[in-house]
Amino acid sequence: MFKKILFATTASPACDNAAKVAFDLEMKWDAKLCVFHVLGVPTRGYSSFVTDVRTGETEQIDPDYVDWVKEEMKHTYNGLLKDSENATLEAVIGVPHREILRKARAEDVDLIIMGAHTRDEDIGAARYRSVVGSTMQKVAKSARCPVVIISRPCTTCWKLFSNIVVGTDFSKPATSSFLWALRLAREVNARLHLFHAVDIHAAEPGKISGQAEIEERIDAARQKIEARYLSQLNGFDNYEVGIREGTPYVEILKFAREKQADLIVMAHHTREIDPELALLGSTVEQVVLRSSCPVASVNHPDKVQDDQV
Repeated sequence: MFKKILFATTASPACDNAAKVAFDLEMKWDAKLCVFHVLGVPTRGYSSFVTDVRTGETEQIDPDYVDWVKEEMKHTYNGLLKDSENATLEAVIGVPHREILRKARAEDVDLIIMGAHTRDEDIGAARYRSVVGSTMQKVAKSARCPVVIISRPCTTCWKLFSNIVVGTDFSKPATSSFLWALRLAREVNARLHLFHAVDIHAAEPGKISGQAEIEERIDAARQKIEARYLSQLNGFDNYEVGIREGTPYVEILKFAREKQADLIVMAHHTREIDPELALLGSTVEQVVLRSSCPVASVNHPDKVQDDQV
């Protein structure tokens, strides 16, 4: 399923958790792994100076400096590279999200792996502000393949992979996330948990939904799941359906913990708008920042379906 994986990194401790997952996947799938680092943003035009993305300092670029950065990358991932057979290291100059997307398209990768943040000092601040890193936002918006975002240490991941939670709001992008999750569940023989949270705060301002109304919405959600998703399982029977009422990101996180999820799969955004114009949905963003397992953001329908689906 994964033949080519792109691990976008700042080659700093902020990406250590994502690095372990990336190398894990490379070994499990015998995939080609590209460890990709955008080392600096040009200060202007054809200037030989760049702003280092890790330190924010201005550096003069020459072949020796690029080689030094690659040596630093080797040193950073030395322990993981020892067991790797198909990993390559690459460092380039440019705007991070543009270069990551350009590389992903050029190599036709099946998966991009990233951390939720790009700098060590951003982690706590980002959680306080409830925003994820801007580079990850922009990559997730435009990537043609799924983007797996690692925010915290992953204890099971793909070594002991058994439970996939796919959250849906019944939007068109959510169908792509479901198909990709189903394909992955088939490949790794994992249990697929189809989940929807009935948003009790989505009513008119000042209006409180009664329990009867909430139960009607739950029944309607169950019927949608049966019509839109269960009808596409084609013999796959290792699944269950979960529907809860509450704040969507809270309920998704609670459900994922209960099911000991190894991966949460969600649509990149939650509204029926052009994916190229959408920011990462607030529900997905909160799940990314708080989840104890990796979160896969699926934007486009590319690379989500196989012959069995």
